[in-house]
Amino acid sequence: MNYYVMADTHGFFDSMMTALEKSGYYADESPKKIIICGDLFDRAPEKETLDMQDFVVDLIKRDQVVLVKGNHEYLIEELVENLEKYAVDGLIYHTHHYTNGTVNTLSYLTGCPITDFEIRPEVVRKRFYNTPLYKIILPRMLNYYETKKHVFVHGWLPCFVKGVENGRKYYCVDNWRNASQKQWEDACWYNGMDAARKGLLEPDKTVVCGHWSCSYGHMLREGTSTHGEDADYSPFYADGIIAIDACTALSKKVNCIIITDEPL
Repeated sequence: MNYYVMADTHGFFDSMMTALEKSGYYADESPKKIIICGDLFDRAPEKETLDMQDFVVDLIKRDQVVLVKGNHEYLIEELVENLEKYAVDGLIYHTHHYTNGTVNTLSYLTGCPITDFEIRPEVVRKRFYNTPLYKIILPRMLNYYETKKHVFVHGWLPCFVKGVENGRKYYCVDNWRNASQKQWEDACWYNGMDAARKGLLEPDKTVVCGHWSCSYGHMLREGTSTHGEDADYSPFYADGIIAIDACTALSKKVNCIIITDEPL
């Protein structure tokens, strides 16, 4: 099976299509699937956001995609559940949901202006519950996907983290495949490149992850910047890890790697 693997598309449909075309996805007549390692939405304009939703739904209907849940999927669920809390005194405009783009995504997908979030939150919620994202896409999302030689996640494997910044240490969770949902949600926020270089790897497997810009790994190894003019957003390969988040909002590209492996 050929797996065409992407992560953190953030709604940039055009960049994703360019990546798929350049990778040869549409010319490939062998058995194949797309894997998207989380964060489908929350950065792109309205049209691309809606195109992304339609494209992923079509892939699901044709059984041509594997979806791993990312932190931005958790963010939109949390926003919808707590609309009334954010509707007070313009709070919605001063939240991480607004700066992260989640508010705009919810507006695009429901057709509700942001002012409705404050004056008609129940209408926004009802419309969200009827979107393809809620009804079709989110129910298909996995905490992880595993093949014979690879594990696909959003941030990293569930683990215990102690310390901050460069002093951070990572400790294994026993039987991470059966970790709690809270542990998987926490794992969506981890920097996989940091965890991998500090030894938290899965024996005999390569972990493919997104969430953290792969320019971070290149910065550590080659001394380039993370988001400056010399930033390298190409996939980062090291022992036991492939990081593929291209920081699309800045780089304007989506990384798509091809992995040939056997399904479990």
